[in-house]
Amino acid sequence: MKIVDVRSLAVADVKVVRFERFRDERGYFTEPYRQSDVALNPATSFLAGLTFPQANESFSHAGVIRGLHFQWNPFMGKLVRTVSGRMVDLALDIRLDSPTFGKIIAHDMPSSSGDEWSEWIWVPPGFAHGNFFTEETTIEYFCSGEYSPGNEAAVSPLAGDLDWSLCSPDLRAEFYALVGEGAMLSEKDRSAGSLSDWRSDPRSANFLYSELAENAT
Repeated sequence: MKIVDVRSLAVADVKVVRFERFRDERGYFTEPYRQSDVALNPATSFLAGLTFPQANESFSHAGVIRGLHFQWNPFMGKLVRTVSGRMVDLALDIRLDSPTFGKIIAHDMPSSSGDEWSEWIWVPPGFAHGNFFTEETTIEYFCSGEYSPGNEAAVSPLAGDLDWSLCSPDLRAEFYALVGEGAMLSEKDRSAGSLSDWRSDPRSANFLYSELAENAT
């Protein structure tokens, strides 16, 4: 895995890892992930000690919105990439004592066979994760915890109390244009509560910025 760039997004705990594709006249070859490369690179120290016991793949049609999902017991961070198509990834800070609590950011992640590189986005525990799609898209994500029924919840991506102030205005506009055109959401996602609903839920105490930061060190 040849890591060519690692950077933080507007909420610094959300990271993007860019890795190279090796191209020739036949096409390309790439290693999307190699544990030793991640472990030895100081720029990916935020993944140090993590294992990924579960990998998921998802296909979405154009006009789909998914999320915003999260889990505890065990916590689940997600390392997500676009295999083909275009995903715009969404991350909402739900850590109660975080300075960016309630803020949602978006990252544009198209993927084409002609690209010289591809990317992962790391959405750590303490964030609700979702995405939207403007074309038919396949994504893959590695999970730092196995799925745990009964220990998951969601905030609706349509909730009116999300703070989009750190998000790219263009991507926010695309999201709301998609909503206005009749975006496809599962009933579960559409009917999920607001951010304030989740904040008043006793289970929200599982997500404290101070505790999650301590556990990550």
